[in-house]
Amino acid sequence: MQSHPDVQRLEDGDVSQRDHLLGEDLTGLPDLGADQLFNGSTVASRFLRAELELNARLRTLSFGKPVRYTYNPLEYAWDTHRCYVEKYCQEGQSILFLGMNPGPFGMAQTGVPFGEVKAVRGWLKITGAVGRPAEEHPKRRITGLDCTQSEVSGARFWGFFQELCGETHNFFRHCFVHNLCPLIFMSESGKNLTPPELPAAERDALLSCCDSALCQVVTALGVSLVIGVGKLAEQRARRALAEAGITVRVEGIMHPSPRNPLANKGWANIVRDKLDNLGVLSLLTS
Repeated sequence: MQSHPDVQRLEDGDVSQRDHLLGEDLTGLPDLGADQLFNGSTVASRFLRAELELNARLRTLSFGKPVRYTYNPLEYAWDTHRCYVEKYCQEGQSILFLGMNPGPFGMAQTGVPFGEVKAVRGWLKITGAVGRPAEEHPKRRITGLDCTQSEVSGARFWGFFQELCGETHNFFRHCFVHNLCPLIFMSESGKNLTPPELPAAERDALLSCCDSALCQVVTALGVSLVIGVGKLAEQRARRALAEAGITVRVEGIMHPSPRNPLANKGWANIVRDKLDNLGVLSLLTS
């Protein structure tokens, strides 16, 4: 699959396109290290370039009711997100775990997918400054790595792999974790809204941007298996990659959300069995 023209121009050193993607206000992207990022040939730098392009596309979108607040942690939490990517996105990974979009006490706080704060600080050892979105809901303040509220989904997800793998190396030598959409949406009351709850035209425009970015990410990583975390991520990945002609196996595991009654009845055991059936468990326990 060919690179998107914007990405190709970045790889060719087009400074004007780089500036367009970053925008005029760089305060949301602390310590970019632009030369290394835009001239780098590592998997991590290619991954980050794809995300910056996605950010630029997402800035052109607008969202009406029921959405009142939109946060993008790839802007205000870029520092910690980049730390995560540069630390763990590497050559040779064959499996991409794909979530849908951030939760208010996970990636929205830390910039890390399923980023429950204790897991991010304790097991993943992520550091960095986290800013704040331009407009915050008073009940959904961003406190970054100082957030004291735990996200159940993230605690279950990373806790499972910590128990299974022990050391982070044993997980990340084979796997990486990413979200299809980096945006979190909230209603006037502060209720978390998922992309399917958006008006159809806004949802389709959003997911079109995210699908395109996913194709770039999968190509950059060179993975052979995408595992959607939850049915929505699995179905979206299967559709987007097939339409782009990217031959990658797509499977799925149950989402760890406490909203899912089955996930509250032994999610870890269910996922362990599924990963065993997929042939992934042996990679992570060997």
